[in-house]
Formats: sequence, C-alpha cells, structure tokens
Amino acid sequence: MSATPGFLVLPDPPVPGAPPGRWWPHQSLEPGWLRTHHARFDLLHLHFGYEHLSARDLRSVVETLRALGKPLVLTVHDLRNPHQVDPGPHREALDVLIPSADAVITLTRGAADQIASTWGRVATVVPHPHVVDPERARRTSARGERDRFVVGVHAKSMRANCDAVAVAEQLARTTSTLPGSRLVVHAHDDEDGRRAADELEQRGVAVTVGPPFSDSELYDYLEGLDVSVLPHRFGTHSGWLEACYDLGTTVLAPDCGFYQEQAPCLLYHRTETALDLDGLDAALRRAHSQRPRWRADPDERGVARSAITSAHNEVYRAVVSAVRPSTAVLR
Repeated sequence: MSATPGFLVLPDPPVPGAPPGRWWPHQSLEPGWLRTHHARFDLLHLHFGYEHLSARDLRSVVETLRALGKPLVLTVHDLRNPHQVDPGPHREALDVLIPSADAVITLTRGAADQIASTWGRVATVVPHPHVVDPERARRTSARGERDRFVVGVHAKSMRANCDAVAVAEQLARTTSTLPGSRLVVHAHDDEDGRRAADELEQRGVAVTVGPPFSDSELYDYLEGLDVSVLPHRFGTHSGWLEACYDLGTTVLAPDCGFYQEQAPCLLYHRTETALDLDGLDAALRRAHSQRPRWRADPDERGVARSAITSAHNEVYRAVVSAVRPSTAVLR
C-alpha cells in the first residue's frame, strides 16, 4: 500500500543469502537489526511473517522497540494461523503482540469484537483493499450469463486449514447432478499437493497439478469460474475471496471465519473437525439455481483504497510521538 505524502513506507531490507523471489523472515523482527537501523524508521507496522518466532522472541522485539521509542502497529489478519495445525503458537504470539501494540487494526467488525472480548483491546477496523488492479478488474465487466456452470476448488500448497479432498469429493458428487456443471480442481506440484491429487484421483475426481499461478494466471483462472469454493477447516479472513469479489466470481466459503463480513458470499457450515456435507451440497445447488454474481465496482474499490490509506495514516499519526515533516514506516 502506498502512503500519502508525509509517510514513507520503506522497502523490505535485503536478507543476505535469501533466494530471490522467495519469502524470508523479515529482518525488522530481529532486535539486533532494530538497534542498528532504528534511525531509519519511526514506527513498525507488523502484518504477517512472525510464525517462526516464539513468544519469548516476540517479547524481545517488543521490548527493543519500546527501548528505542518506536511504536508498534499490528494488523491482525489471522486470529488463527492458517499454516499451523496447532493453534497454540499463534495464540501465544497474539497474547504478546495484541496487548503490547500501540495500535491494533483488523479487517472486519467480527474480528474486532473477538479481539475486544479476548484481549480487551479496541481494534480499528480497516477493510481489505482490492487485490486485482482496477484496470484488470474492469475487463470482467462485460462477462454475462453463461450456459455452463464451472465450480473450482484449489488445494494450493495444502495449508494446515485446507480440507480440499473432502470438499472436492462432495463437490464432485453435487456437480454430477447439476445440468451444465463442471468441477475444476487444482493442486500445487509440491509434496502436499501431489498427495491431495492422488487421494482425489483414487476417488474418481480429476485434478490438475501444476506450479503456483502467477497473479495474471490466477485472475484468468478465477474469471473462468462461476463459483470458487474455499475448502478451509478454520480461518479468519481471505485475500482469495477479495480477488474473486474484484472479478465477479461467486465465493462459497465456510462459516468458520469472518468471510461474509469481507464481501458478499455464500456459506456452508463446518467446524475444524467436521464438514457439513449436506450443507455444502445445498449451498452449491443454491448457487447453481440462483446464479448470484457479486462484483466490486472497480472505481469504488479505487476510492476505497485511498480511504484505507488515509485510515492507516491516521493510526500512524496517533502513535508517532512527535510530528515530523517526513515519517518513515517500516512494514
């Protein structure tokens, strides 16, 4: 996100030895780096990428920031880490970060209410910005009704919260009874993805296995679907849902998070340990019969992004102790 005049978002510091193009633990979460480079920034805004750190490590980061007089802004995207089977480590991390942060942001009112009830903190609700560039999203505006009905589910890299096998198996049963329907299942060509593909193919469900999509390939894929099904066992928010909303692709999401507060979508019931197969079947039949089509207006999304940037800047101003002509934000 670009900051408005007066706030400068610094680029990620290069990590020596890190492979190009791959995520690597951010150096700003190392107390030594913070002490060495503290003159370069005025506040730290933390979003993701701290699951490799223990609660003790995070306390050290917080204490270092306090000693340096640098505020911490925390955006809580995930109340439950989608990459971790055990909820304990992420909860321990939030137990450190949420009470310690100078300001807390989250994406939906439901998440803010949970933060308030669990940690007693008031979180500023700032919605997720558009994922698809408005110019790219405008190309979907002419997409009309289609005779075919394409349903997609993606195993991605089989995150801990992904239950693609059970979900896709039920979707295959349902689409086989719906006129003009077709199920499209993709999996990444890593160990987990191939394992999911093998399980599904053994159950008679065809799977396309390949490398992760580029952004352009992902948008083309989503645009070719009528319904994209999120196969999550647990979760909080979804950037995938936001991309679908930008492109006018209906999302069928589990009711275990706050997905419906992000954007209009259909829901099916599930808990971490149980999938409501009848509910998933009924929700897909509803999508087939009613053909809901929720699509964000690209111009409104552009205006909203400016408002989101302004909301962040208001938070930054509130936590920075002194007004400066130019304030650097490390994110």
